[in-house]
Amino acid sequence: MHFSSNVKQFVLVLIVGIFLLLGYVLFYILYDRKERLNRLIIGTIQSGLILFCFFSRTDVVAVTPWLAPIVWEGTFDPDLVDIIYKSMNLTIATTVFAVGKYVRFLQDFLETAEKHFMVDFNVRYYVFTDRPDDVPSVNLSQGRHLSVIQVPGSNRWQEISARRMEIIQTAIERQISREADYIFCLDVDSKFHARWGAESLGRLVAVIHPWFYQATRDRFTYERRPASTAYIPMDEGDYYYAGAVFGGSVEDVYTLTKVCRNQLEEDARNSIEAAWQEESHLNRYLLYNKPSKLLSPEYQWDDKKTKTKEVKVIRFSSVIKNYAEIRPNV
Repeated sequence: MHFSSNVKQFVLVLIVGIFLLLGYVLFYILYDRKERLNRLIIGTIQSGLILFCFFSRTDVVAVTPWLAPIVWEGTFDPDLVDIIYKSMNLTIATTVFAVGKYVRFLQDFLETAEKHFMVDFNVRYYVFTDRPDDVPSVNLSQGRHLSVIQVPGSNRWQEISARRMEIIQTAIERQISREADYIFCLDVDSKFHARWGAESLGRLVAVIHPWFYQATRDRFTYERRPASTAYIPMDEGDYYYAGAVFGGSVEDVYTLTKVCRNQLEEDARNSIEAAWQEESHLNRYLLYNKPSKLLSPEYQWDDKKTKTKEVKVIRFSSVIKNYAEIRPNV
């Protein structure tokens, strides 16, 4: 009898989930109530699987080869997720770059985030912009704050993109590390449409690119020139990750941004620019430092792309725009 790869993945995750659940039951019996709760929370965060394995879909792959969950609608119980994470009183940092004409997207980004992003959690928005006077005033819910950090503009959008890792790294060192537990780095030219909650939290989190989640590895637009520090050989690669969304614990994202920044600077010294700037370096980093959780394309759709049957809900998407009009160069 032959089973599809999706069914095999589901059975594997189910077995792992059962063993984890039995472990938690044993802890429940052996330890006092406070110790049990602490261990439940810690175990849940580290494994990730226990929150997802009992709600898996069979029409999509819901776990990676290294047993990290892939979050799709229907693979998690939002009520269970909220019970666990809200008891921890977490703060989630959210960085966004609104440089040059991209500041026009900020109002929609913030207003839709207030409706859908980490609702009832403490959230700190960090807006990096060269136009602080153009940052809109948006009503924020209790426990949510916005900081505006001025950064220089540029005549090349590629330079703005390349400096993103450096700026986030510096902001973590100077401010974010003292104010948040987790961090998401998002693109401003996007909008939220549906729940984006604690199911997305993890040690190191990446999103599968909406244009490549059905593609084979040979179609991925990795940096293929060995001269670049972002180089990935043709016979390597797991997924193609979107640079528009990445996150995780503040500590792990700090390490990611530091490594990518160093590689970007090394490439600059060698007069080479990776194919997709920081996205190329992000993919290189995540190939050799596996994410603990992947978000499906629900968490980074593209409004130019027709919705597919696997995508039951679009949570966050890149809006349609005229690049020639908003970018300082083509």
